[in-house]
Amino acid sequence: MSRLVLLIVLLVVIGGAVYIYSNMPSTASVVAGDLAPDFQLEDTEGNQVSLSALRGKVVLVNFWATWCPPCIEEMPSMERLNEVMASDDFVMLAINTEKEGRTVVPAFLKKTTYTFPILYDDKGVVQNRYGVFKFPESFIVRKDGTVAEKIIGPLDWSTPQTIAYFQGLIKGK
Repeated sequence: MSRLVLLIVLLVVIGGAVYIYSNMPSTASVVAGDLAPDFQLEDTEGNQVSLSALRGKVVLVNFWATWCPPCIEEMPSMERLNEVMASDDFVMLAINTEKEGRTVVPAFLKKTTYTFPILYDDKGVVQNRYGVFKFPESFIVRKDGTVAEKIIGPLDWSTPQTIAYFQGLIKGK
């Protein structure tokens, strides 16, 4: 009898693992060294923004959500970085991944304004293309379109070291 119970438990565990594995996203995560997948998304002003149109600039692509405390925590430092780097070949794109983003983002922005573009990925197409499932998650894209860094979790984007890093990328270092 105990062998039968063990066999049933084993089949349930294996069946559960197969189910979980088969329902995982099939897209591999983008990593440093990869060519950043192109995308075109609408911003909060209704403009279409594409990554390929920004070739020749260093781009910070940040995936975030209004329900994510670490995302909200890092946004003021993103704004400071954007202010410091605004005159250089630098662009920051904050991609909101919420299905209801077009409703919740404007309400969020009434509390705090940001000068960098906020894009809507309400269908999750770009999120899936990049393999993003943790928030916040950011990709630093070099001028040639390759990913220099992938960062999972919040960061203080306005430290002198971080600003110097971006300035180095702009200079081609």
